[in-house]
Amino acid sequence: MKNVSLPSIFLESLEGSQGFDREAFVNIHTRAAQITSVRLNPRKVSHLNNLPALSARPNSGVPWAECGYYLDSRPSFTFDPLFHAGCYYVQEASSMFLEFALRQVASITETLHVLDLSAAPGGKSTHLQSLISPTSLLVSNDVIRSRANVLKDNIIKWGCENVVVTNNDPRDFSGLPGFFDVMVVDAPCSGSGLFRREPEAMNEWSPANVMLCSQRQQRILADSMMALKENGILVYSTCSYSKEEDEEIIDWLITRMNFEPIELEIPSHWNIVHSSSEPGGHGYRFWPDKLKGEGFFIACLRKKNGDAHSWKVSKLPSMLSKNEMATIKPWINIEGKFFFKHESTVYAWPESLVNEMDAALKNLRVIYSGVRAGELMRDKLVPDHALALSNLVTAEVPRTELNYENAIKYLQRRDFEANASVKGWQLVNYEGHSLGWMNVLANRINNYYPKELRILKDN
Repeated sequence: MKNVSLPSIFLESLEGSQGFDREAFVNIHTRAAQITSVRLNPRKVSHLNNLPALSARPNSGVPWAECGYYLDSRPSFTFDPLFHAGCYYVQEASSMFLEFALRQVASITETLHVLDLSAAPGGKSTHLQSLISPTSLLVSNDVIRSRANVLKDNIIKWGCENVVVTNNDPRDFSGLPGFFDVMVVDAPCSGSGLFRREPEAMNEWSPANVMLCSQRQQRILADSMMALKENGILVYSTCSYSKEEDEEIIDWLITRMNFEPIELEIPSHWNIVHSSSEPGGHGYRFWPDKLKGEGFFIACLRKKNGDAHSWKVSKLPSMLSKNEMATIKPWINIEGKFFFKHESTVYAWPESLVNEMDAALKNLRVIYSGVRAGELMRDKLVPDHALALSNLVTAEVPRTELNYENAIKYLQRRDFEANASVKGWQLVNYEGHSLGWMNVLANRINNYYPKELRILKDN
């Protein structure tokens, strides 16, 4: 790793912060190797040993995340087919602490409405989806459309059914007062916690930018809080060390926005610092010289007043006809699902969440919801990539297993060899996990991996 020279004005801004050790902090930035960590998708794999590209690397568990693992070296994730199958997510270890916090402050086994307000690229959203109950709803939002599209792709890869992806400004959520039980705000920040991983970010850091970020964070929170119900939980986090973006925001939430802090019980040997001596000191700081992770701040609060659910159920989307249901039934496990058609595209929602998803559809700029099953064309279903990565495909749909070389060719949308025993549409599998669709014809195989997701590099 190349040497990192931290700006003196940045280091001076951290003096007096609880847990800050200037010498150790500078040393870890100039000498430490980069840390790589992943989080498994419990819907698809149960252990790191099920992932050939990762299991050969000595590793240890991330202590605050059941499915989180450190790797001792960084493989080429691009050329691991199971990464594209959504079997795991590459995520910074400190940010996985969301799981430990949420387990303490929310009843995650119950039905919850959860909003991830600044969700792209999808690390926290895929984590949240793995934690909440199947009857819970997750709304994953990003205000920037290009980032929201990346978020959508990662949600699809994760194989989610109970997620709505939106592209809204925070103020738009005021149209759903009291709708959410939990809001997660991983706020846009000055990014100083990632200087080890992204040294170029130091060129953009300044006290003026910190203040600009702090003001933006207040606006985001103020504009969106109507959507959090009374006694609802707010989880606020940043990847910044600056008090203006961390403790001072918590102090503002407590004194001006009528929130009360929730203290967490954290094992002392994890070396996570409770910023108890600071104004608004109810948060937790992750210093990279004290633990195995990057810089991070998180705090949990409860809203002391607010609105009860006041959204209305209006006319629901029209269900599929009897003939259309007969067309999709051989493809999809239909039990517990609500199917509707937008133009020719069929979507599947959890039956238990139809009213909630419809409310989101009518009040927000939804770019994806449930599982996009495919297109109905001339009494046939052309299956969608999202269906392939979900758990909804019936056992009767044919599957063809590829070896590593051909799996990579498939992901590159190149010609590949497959020992397909039947003709027609079928899932392409690698190590038992679906990568997408192919259509086997008499004299060729059509590769239906999405062009926009294909691997562009050579292995």
